[in-house]
Amino acid sequence: MLATASYVFAICVLVKTQIGEGIAAPFQSALDPAGIQAERILDLWHLTLTVCCVVFAAILIACLIALLRAPRAGRETPADISSTLNAEPRLRRSVIAATVVSVVLLFGLVFADVLTDRALSRLPVADAVHIELTGHQWWWEARYAADEGAPAFTVANELHVPVGRPVVVSLVAADVIHTFWAPNLHGKKDMIPGRSATIEFRADRAGSYRGQCAEFCGVQHALMAFVVVADPAADYEAWAARQREASPTPVGALEARGQQLFMTGSCARCHTISGTPATGRPGPDLTHFASRGTLAAGTLVNDRDALARWITDPGALKPAAMMPPTRLAPSDLHALVAYLETLR
Repeated sequence: MLATASYVFAICVLVKTQIGEGIAAPFQSALDPAGIQAERILDLWHLTLTVCCVVFAAILIACLIALLRAPRAGRETPADISSTLNAEPRLRRSVIAATVVSVVLLFGLVFADVLTDRALSRLPVADAVHIELTGHQWWWEARYAADEGAPAFTVANELHVPVGRPVVVSLVAADVIHTFWAPNLHGKKDMIPGRSATIEFRADRAGSYRGQCAEFCGVQHALMAFVVVADPAADYEAWAARQREASPTPVGALEARGQQLFMTGSCARCHTISGTPATGRPGPDLTHFASRGTLAAGTLVNDRDALARWITDPGALKPAAMMPPTRLAPSDLHALVAYLETLR
Protein backbone atom coordinates (compact mmCIF):
# COMPACT_ATOMS: atom_id res chain seq x y z
CA MET A 1 0.00 0.00 0.00
CA LEU A 2 2.78 2.38 0.95
CA ALA A 3 5.83 1.38 -1.07
CA THR A 4 4.04 0.48 -4.27
CA ALA A 5 5.72 -0.75 -7.39
CA SER A 6 5.41 2.77 -8.83
CA TYR A 7 7.77 4.17 -6.21
CA VAL A 8 10.23 1.29 -6.36
CA PHE A 9 10.35 1.42 -10.16
CA ALA A 10 10.97 5.17 -10.01
CA ILE A 11 14.48 4.52 -8.71
CA CYS A 12 15.29 2.65 -11.91
CA VAL A 13 13.83 5.18 -14.36
CA LEU A 14 16.51 6.98 -16.36
CA VAL A 15 16.49 10.69 -17.00
CA LYS A 16 16.13 9.90 -20.69
CA THR A 17 14.43 6.69 -21.73
CA GLN A 18 14.42 5.07 -25.13
CA ILE A 19 11.32 3.86 -26.91
CA GLY A 20 10.91 2.24 -30.27
CA GLU A 21 13.90 2.31 -32.57
CA GLY A 22 16.26 4.53 -30.60
CA ILE A 23 13.87 7.44 -30.13
CA ALA A 24 14.80 9.73 -27.24
CA ALA A 25 11.63 9.92 -25.18
CA PRO A 26 10.59 12.98 -23.19
CA PHE A 27 11.59 13.21 -19.57
CA GLN A 28 10.00 10.42 -17.52
CA SER A 29 10.64 10.04 -13.81
CA ALA A 30 8.49 9.93 -10.70
CA LEU A 31 11.45 11.54 -8.92
CA ASP A 32 11.03 14.80 -10.85
CA PRO A 33 7.43 15.93 -10.28
CA ALA A 34 5.93 18.48 -12.63
CA GLY A 35 2.62 18.78 -10.77
CA ILE A 36 1.23 18.99 -7.25
CA GLN A 37 -0.08 15.39 -7.21
CA ALA A 38 3.27 13.98 -8.24
CA GLU A 39 4.90 16.09 -5.51
CA ARG A 40 2.61 14.59 -2.87
CA ILE A 41 3.40 11.07 -4.08
CA LEU A 42 7.12 11.82 -4.02
CA ASP A 43 6.85 13.21 -0.47
CA LEU A 44 5.21 9.96 0.64
CA TRP A 45 7.89 7.96 -1.15
CA HIS A 46 10.66 9.93 0.57
CA LEU A 47 9.01 9.46 3.97
CA THR A 48 8.56 5.71 3.41
CA LEU A 49 12.13 5.33 2.16
CA THR A 50 13.52 7.27 5.13
CA VAL A 51 11.60 5.20 7.68
CA CYS A 52 12.61 1.94 5.97
CA CYS A 53 16.27 2.99 5.91
CA VAL A 54 16.21 3.95 9.59
CA VAL A 55 14.55 0.66 10.57
CA PHE A 56 16.98 -1.31 8.42
CA ALA A 57 19.96 0.49 9.97
CA ALA A 58 18.59 -0.10 13.48
CA ILE A 59 18.22 -3.82 12.78
CA LEU A 60 21.77 -4.03 11.44
CA ILE A 61 23.13 -2.20 14.50
CA ALA A 62 21.18 -4.50 16.84
CA CYS A 63 22.54 -7.56 15.04
CA LEU A 64 26.08 -6.19 15.21
CA ILE A 65 25.77 -5.49 18.96
CA ALA A 66 24.41 -8.99 19.53
CA LEU A 67 27.35 -10.50 17.66
CA LEU A 68 29.93 -8.43 19.52
CA ARG A 69 28.44 -9.15 22.95
CA ALA A 70 27.74 -12.83 22.41
CA PRO A 71 29.58 -15.15 24.85
CA ARG A 72 32.57 -16.81 23.27
CA ALA A 73 34.00 -20.21 24.11
CA GLY A 74 37.67 -21.06 23.98
CA ARG A 75 39.15 -24.31 22.83
CA GLU A 76 39.17 -25.66 26.38
CA THR A 77 36.68 -23.42 28.21
CA PRO A 78 32.91 -23.28 27.64
CA ALA A 79 31.14 -20.02 26.96
CA ASP A 80 30.05 -18.08 30.04
CA ILE A 81 26.32 -17.40 29.58
CA SER A 82 25.76 -15.89 33.01
CA SER A 83 26.10 -12.40 31.57
CA THR A 84 23.27 -13.06 29.12
CA LEU A 85 21.03 -14.36 31.89
CA ASN A 86 21.62 -11.20 33.90
CA ALA A 87 20.83 -9.07 30.85
CA GLU A 88 17.50 -10.79 30.13
CA PRO A 89 15.27 -8.07 31.71
CA ARG A 90 17.08 -5.41 29.71
CA LEU A 91 16.68 -7.42 26.51
CA ARG A 92 12.99 -7.87 27.23
CA ARG A 93 12.57 -4.12 27.62
CA SER A 94 14.45 -3.53 24.37
CA VAL A 95 12.22 -5.96 22.47
CA ILE A 96 9.09 -4.33 23.89
CA ALA A 97 10.39 -0.86 22.99
CA ALA A 98 11.27 -1.98 19.46
CA THR A 99 7.80 -3.49 19.02
CA VAL A 100 6.11 -0.30 20.21
CA VAL A 101 8.26 1.87 17.93
CA SER A 102 7.53 -0.42 14.97
CA VAL A 103 3.78 -0.20 15.54
CA VAL A 104 3.95 3.59 15.89
CA LEU A 105 5.96 3.89 12.67
CA LEU A 106 3.59 1.57 10.82
CA PHE A 107 0.51 3.53 11.87
CA GLY A 108 2.36 6.76 11.08
CA LEU A 109 2.98 5.58 7.53
CA VAL A 110 -0.63 4.47 7.19
CA PHE A 111 -1.76 7.91 8.38
CA ALA A 112 0.61 9.60 5.91
CA ASP A 113 -0.78 7.39 3.14
CA VAL A 114 -4.35 8.39 3.99
CA LEU A 115 -3.41 12.08 4.03
CA THR A 116 -1.71 11.70 0.65
CA ASP A 117 -4.76 9.98 -0.84
CA ARG A 118 -6.97 12.81 0.39
CA ALA A 119 -4.60 15.44 -0.96
CA LEU A 120 -4.61 13.76 -4.37
CA SER A 121 -8.39 13.92 -4.53
CA ARG A 122 -8.69 17.58 -3.51
CA LEU A 123 -7.46 19.23 -6.68
CA PRO A 124 -9.82 22.11 -7.55
CA VAL A 125 -11.26 21.32 -10.97
CA ALA A 126 -12.94 24.61 -11.81
CA ASP A 127 -12.18 25.62 -15.40
CA ALA A 128 -10.68 22.19 -16.03
CA VAL A 129 -9.81 20.69 -19.40
CA HIS A 130 -11.87 17.52 -19.85
CA ILE A 131 -10.43 14.64 -21.86
CA GLU A 132 -11.82 11.18 -22.49
CA LEU A 133 -8.86 8.86 -22.95
CA THR A 134 -9.49 5.40 -24.41
CA GLY A 135 -6.87 2.68 -24.26
CA HIS A 136 -6.75 0.34 -27.25
CA GLN A 137 -4.36 -2.47 -28.07
CA TRP A 138 -1.85 -0.74 -28.42
CA TRP A 139 -2.50 2.98 -28.77
CA TRP A 140 -4.35 5.85 -27.07
CA GLU A 141 -7.34 7.82 -28.30
CA ALA A 142 -7.98 11.18 -26.64
CA ARG A 143 -11.22 13.09 -27.16
CA TYR A 144 -11.21 16.68 -25.89
CA ALA A 145 -14.61 17.89 -24.73
CA ALA A 146 -16.23 21.03 -26.12
CA ASP A 147 -14.83 24.09 -24.34
CA GLU A 148 -16.69 27.40 -24.05
CA GLY A 149 -18.62 26.79 -27.23
CA ALA A 150 -15.66 25.45 -29.19
CA PRO A 151 -16.33 21.99 -30.66
CA ALA A 152 -14.82 18.75 -29.41
CA PHE A 153 -11.92 17.14 -31.24
CA THR A 154 -9.96 13.89 -31.18
CA VAL A 155 -6.22 13.18 -31.20
CA ALA A 156 -4.10 10.09 -30.68
CA ASN A 157 -1.11 9.24 -28.47
CA GLU A 158 -0.15 12.86 -27.78
CA LEU A 159 -1.99 14.98 -25.22
CA HIS A 160 -1.54 18.73 -24.85
CA VAL A 161 -2.55 20.42 -21.60
CA PRO A 162 -2.25 24.03 -20.39
CA VAL A 163 0.24 24.78 -17.62
CA GLY A 164 -1.42 25.64 -14.31
CA ARG A 165 -4.89 24.51 -15.35
CA PRO A 166 -6.46 21.33 -13.95
CA VAL A 167 -7.07 18.42 -16.29
CA VAL A 168 -9.78 15.81 -15.72
CA VAL A 169 -9.17 12.62 -17.69
CA SER A 170 -11.99 10.08 -17.99
CA LEU A 171 -10.39 6.70 -18.58
CA VAL A 172 -11.94 4.01 -20.77
CA ALA A 173 -10.57 0.62 -21.82
CA ALA A 174 -11.77 -0.55 -25.23
CA ASP A 175 -10.59 -4.14 -25.04
CA VAL A 176 -8.44 -5.34 -22.12
CA ILE A 177 -7.19 -3.85 -18.86
CA HIS A 178 -4.79 -0.94 -19.34
CA THR A 179 -3.23 1.45 -16.81
CA PHE A 180 -2.66 5.16 -17.31
CA TRP A 181 0.67 6.29 -15.87
CA ALA A 182 2.43 9.62 -16.41
CA PRO A 183 4.87 9.53 -13.47
CA ASN A 184 5.91 13.18 -13.67
CA LEU A 185 2.28 14.23 -13.20
CA HIS A 186 0.46 11.58 -11.13
CA GLY A 187 0.38 7.96 -10.05
CA LYS A 188 -1.20 5.00 -11.80
CA LYS A 189 -4.88 4.51 -12.58
CA ASP A 190 -6.34 1.25 -13.85
CA MET A 191 -8.62 1.20 -16.89
CA ILE A 192 -10.98 -1.78 -16.74
CA PRO A 193 -13.39 -2.64 -19.59
CA GLY A 194 -16.98 -1.87 -18.62
CA ARG A 195 -15.97 0.43 -15.75
CA SER A 196 -15.37 4.15 -15.62
CA ALA A 197 -12.43 5.81 -13.89
CA THR A 198 -11.18 9.36 -13.59
CA ILE A 199 -7.79 10.86 -12.86
CA GLU A 200 -7.13 14.55 -12.21
CA PHE A 201 -3.81 16.33 -12.45
CA ARG A 202 -2.27 19.72 -13.05
CA ALA A 203 1.00 20.38 -14.83
CA ASP A 204 2.82 23.25 -13.12
CA ARG A 205 5.85 23.26 -15.39
CA ALA A 206 5.98 23.42 -19.17
CA GLY A 207 7.56 20.46 -20.90
CA SER A 208 6.95 17.07 -22.50
CA TYR A 209 6.37 14.11 -20.21
CA ARG A 210 6.27 10.51 -21.33
CA GLY A 211 3.47 8.23 -20.18
CA GLN A 212 3.08 4.51 -20.51
CA CYS A 213 0.52 1.76 -20.15
CA ALA A 214 1.58 0.17 -16.86
CA GLU A 215 -0.56 -2.98 -16.97
CA PHE A 216 0.43 -5.87 -19.24
CA CYS A 217 -2.11 -5.76 -22.06
CA GLY A 218 -0.68 -8.04 -24.72
CA VAL A 219 2.42 -8.65 -26.76
CA GLN A 220 2.99 -4.96 -27.61
CA HIS A 221 2.36 -3.62 -24.11
CA ALA A 222 5.90 -2.19 -24.00
CA LEU A 223 5.19 -0.12 -27.13
CA MET A 224 2.05 1.56 -25.83
CA ALA A 225 3.41 4.94 -24.84
CA PHE A 226 1.98 8.44 -24.95
CA VAL A 227 3.25 11.97 -24.41
CA VAL A 228 1.74 14.72 -22.30
CA VAL A 229 2.87 18.13 -23.55
CA ALA A 230 2.35 20.92 -21.02
CA ASP A 231 2.07 24.20 -22.93
CA PRO A 232 1.78 27.80 -21.74
CA ALA A 233 -1.86 28.89 -21.88
CA ALA A 234 -1.56 30.83 -25.15
CA ASP A 235 0.29 28.00 -26.89
CA TYR A 236 -2.28 25.48 -25.71
CA GLU A 237 -5.18 27.56 -27.00
CA ALA A 238 -3.45 27.94 -30.37
CA TRP A 239 -2.84 24.17 -30.53
CA ALA A 240 -6.46 23.38 -29.61
CA ALA A 241 -7.74 25.82 -32.23
CA ARG A 242 -5.66 24.09 -34.91
CA GLN A 243 -6.92 20.66 -33.84
CA ARG A 244 -10.54 21.80 -34.25
CA GLU A 245 -9.93 22.81 -37.84
CA ALA A 246 -10.55 20.47 -40.75
CA SER A 247 -7.57 18.95 -42.49
CA PRO A 248 -5.85 21.19 -45.05
CA THR A 249 -6.66 20.73 -48.71
CA PRO A 250 -3.74 19.39 -50.77
CA VAL A 251 -2.22 22.08 -52.96
CA GLY A 252 0.16 20.03 -55.08
CA ALA A 253 -0.57 17.32 -57.63
CA LEU A 254 1.48 14.75 -55.71
CA GLU A 255 -0.37 15.39 -52.45
CA ALA A 256 -3.75 15.37 -54.23
CA ARG A 257 -2.91 12.01 -55.73
CA GLY A 258 -1.97 10.74 -52.29
CA GLN A 259 -5.30 11.91 -50.91
CA GLN A 260 -7.12 10.04 -53.67
CA LEU A 261 -5.17 6.88 -52.84
CA PHE A 262 -6.09 7.28 -49.18
CA MET A 263 -9.80 7.76 -49.87
CA THR A 264 -10.16 4.96 -52.41
CA GLY A 265 -7.97 2.43 -50.61
CA SER A 266 -8.38 0.63 -47.31
CA CYS A 267 -7.03 3.57 -45.26
CA ALA A 268 -10.35 5.44 -45.14
CA ARG A 269 -12.14 2.42 -43.70
CA CYS A 270 -10.07 2.57 -40.51
CA HIS A 271 -9.08 6.23 -40.10
CA THR A 272 -10.86 9.56 -39.85
CA ILE A 273 -9.63 12.75 -41.49
CA SER A 274 -11.92 15.66 -40.72
CA GLY A 275 -13.19 17.50 -43.79
CA THR A 276 -12.86 14.45 -46.05
CA PRO A 277 -14.97 11.35 -46.75
CA ALA A 278 -12.65 9.31 -44.48
CA THR A 279 -14.65 8.53 -41.33
CA GLY A 280 -13.23 5.17 -40.23
CA ARG A 281 -13.22 4.48 -36.50
CA PRO A 282 -11.04 1.42 -35.78
CA GLY A 283 -7.74 3.31 -36.04
CA PRO A 284 -6.38 6.65 -34.82
CA ASP A 285 -7.78 9.96 -36.06
CA LEU A 286 -5.31 11.33 -38.62
CA THR A 287 -6.75 14.82 -39.14
CA HIS A 288 -3.56 16.49 -37.89
CA PHE A 289 -1.33 13.45 -37.93
CA ALA A 290 1.81 15.25 -39.15
CA SER A 291 1.86 17.52 -36.08
CA ARG A 292 2.64 14.56 -33.79
CA GLY A 293 6.18 13.71 -32.81
CA THR A 294 5.87 9.93 -33.00
CA LEU A 295 3.68 7.34 -34.66
CA ALA A 296 2.37 3.94 -33.54
CA ALA A 297 2.12 5.09 -29.88
CA GLY A 298 5.75 6.06 -29.53
CA THR A 299 7.16 3.19 -31.56
CA LEU A 300 8.75 5.32 -34.29
CA VAL A 301 9.74 8.91 -34.85
CA ASN A 302 7.22 10.55 -37.17
CA ASP A 303 9.29 11.19 -40.28
CA ARG A 304 8.97 10.32 -43.96
CA ASP A 305 11.08 7.16 -43.89
CA ALA A 306 9.46 5.69 -40.78
CA LEU A 307 5.99 6.50 -42.09
CA ALA A 308 6.66 4.71 -45.38
CA ARG A 309 7.95 1.65 -43.54
CA TRP A 310 4.96 1.68 -41.19
CA ILE A 311 2.44 1.85 -44.04
CA THR A 312 4.16 -0.94 -45.94
CA ASP A 313 4.48 -3.46 -43.11
CA PRO A 314 3.36 -2.42 -39.60
CA GLY A 315 3.81 -5.94 -38.26
CA ALA A 316 7.54 -5.85 -38.96
CA LEU A 317 7.92 -2.82 -36.68
CA LYS A 318 5.25 -3.59 -34.10
CA PRO A 319 4.33 -7.30 -34.24
CA ALA A 320 0.64 -8.08 -33.71
CA ALA A 321 -0.35 -4.49 -34.57
CA MET A 322 -3.94 -4.36 -35.80
CA MET A 323 -3.06 -2.34 -38.90
CA PRO A 324 -2.68 -4.60 -41.97
CA PRO A 325 0.22 -4.22 -44.43
CA THR A 326 -0.38 -2.07 -47.49
CA ARG A 327 1.43 -3.01 -50.67
CA LEU A 328 1.82 -0.04 -52.99
CA ALA A 329 3.96 0.81 -55.97
CA PRO A 330 6.86 3.08 -54.95
CA SER A 331 5.31 6.07 -56.71
CA ASP A 332 1.96 5.52 -54.98
CA LEU A 333 3.64 5.11 -51.59
CA HIS A 334 5.56 8.33 -52.16
CA ALA A 335 2.34 10.18 -52.98
CA LEU A 336 0.49 8.78 -49.96
CA VAL A 337 3.30 9.74 -47.59
CA ALA A 338 3.43 13.22 -49.13
CA TYR A 339 -0.29 13.65 -48.48
CA LEU A 340 -0.08 12.47 -44.87
CA GLU A 341 2.76 14.92 -44.24
CA THR A 342 0.42 17.80 -45.11
CA LEU A 343 -1.93 16.93 -42.23
CA ARG A 344 -0.69 19.51 -39.74
